[in-house]
Amino acid sequence: MRTRTLLPALLATVLATSGPDLTSATTAGAATVVDVSTAAELKAALAAVVPGDTVRLADGTYTGNFKATVPGTPSARITLIGSSGAVLTANGGYGLYLNGASYWTVQGVTVTGGQKGIVADAANGVVIDSVTVHDLDMEGVHFRRSSADGVIRNSRIHDTGHDGRGMGEGVYVGTAGDLTDRSDRVQIINNTIGPGVGGENVDIKEGTTGASIIGNTFDGSGLTGANFDDSWVDVKGNDVLVDGNTGSRTTNNGYETHTQQSGWGCGTVFRNNTSDLSGATGDKQIAFNITNFGASCPATVHSSNTVTGGKGLTNIAVTP
Repeated sequence: MRTRTLLPALLATVLATSGPDLTSATTAGAATVVDVSTAAELKAALAAVVPGDTVRLADGTYTGNFKATVPGTPSARITLIGSSGAVLTANGGYGLYLNGASYWTVQGVTVTGGQKGIVADAANGVVIDSVTVHDLDMEGVHFRRSSADGVIRNSRIHDTGHDGRGMGEGVYVGTAGDLTDRSDRVQIINNTIGPGVGGENVDIKEGTTGASIIGNTFDGSGLTGANFDDSWVDVKGNDVLVDGNTGSRTTNNGYETHTQQSGWGCGTVFRNNTSDLSGATGDKQIAFNITNFGASCPATVHSSNTVTGGKGLTNIAVTP
């Protein structure tokens, strides 16, 4: 194992103090692992990484807003990893901001406090895996500004939207009204979203195409009705697959499609989803509310979907 100077600013700070050196930079081959245990060390590490590096967080509280701007590559990803006991705590702003930081993997950590949890802007190929995001003023995880091919999987998001404006979506893809935001092919897989999410558990915006929402567990107990949120998932993008999810506790419907811009909100396929609408009090109370349907804007609700409670499965014909 060889050592190289990966973090000049950080090492200079450590050498200037009499305390122990809590940061190490070790390399095996081309991949370097940087261990950090304070907020200052984390900020320095995020600024100094190069493709292939891993930043490894010790358990503890990291207070501040943490920003990454260095991109990895498809063959040399940059990884930020820690356990759920490594807690990024923000006082306003974003907990973790991946601004142009393509091909990052964020794994295991907890992000809490602040306005938003994890935000990817103009960052392709971001993978968010096994994280916990909670107690935020607005949404939990946001892919926007053409952050294509992102993934959030095996994660837990709860208690968002504390500012009361109905802007607390669990996972938000794209930008409302902005068809130039091509945050396409985002995968939302095997997550637990809710309780206490103050907006839709998942909101797929117009302008985005090809999202996959697969194997998630939704809890709509935090729905407020603000900004028309009355379902676990709202699809306004095109060609979205919604497959194998389980939902409970909603104010009205389970899943909805909407056309906010002409030609959008079309091509969604729903299959193998299990919906419990018990306790819903809205006007429709159906598992799949397709608000714009026709030859030019298709949607498919398969018979493999099931519903208990409420008033029925869907308002369109069911496909075997």
